[in-house]
Amino acid sequence: MSSAIKPSHQTVSGCEQLRQPASVTVQPGQRLTITCQVSYSVSDQSSGSTTYYKDSLKNKFSISTDSSSNTMTLNGQNVQPEDSAVYYCARHPQ
Repeated sequence: MSSAIKPSHQTVSGCEQLRQPASVTVQPGQRLTITCQVSYSVSDQSSGSTTYYKDSLKNKFSISTDSSSNTMTLNGQNVQPEDSAVYYCARHPQ
């Protein structure tokens, strides 16, 4: 199973940077971890916000933040071929 990721450097709003892996490949049944490093404070993004998951994905995927390194990580458990997709980092416009 291959999870294709968009280019490793993206610019948002002309000055904010999002860095992510060029690509990630995992085998069925393994764990998927994609970490995105950003140039803004992730503590600003996560304070007071709620993450919503589709019911069928609640026990499969989670998102965590680390404000000490300004990273956000998508974790997937027991990924299967049907989970193949393009996963990427993006910031919701404020």
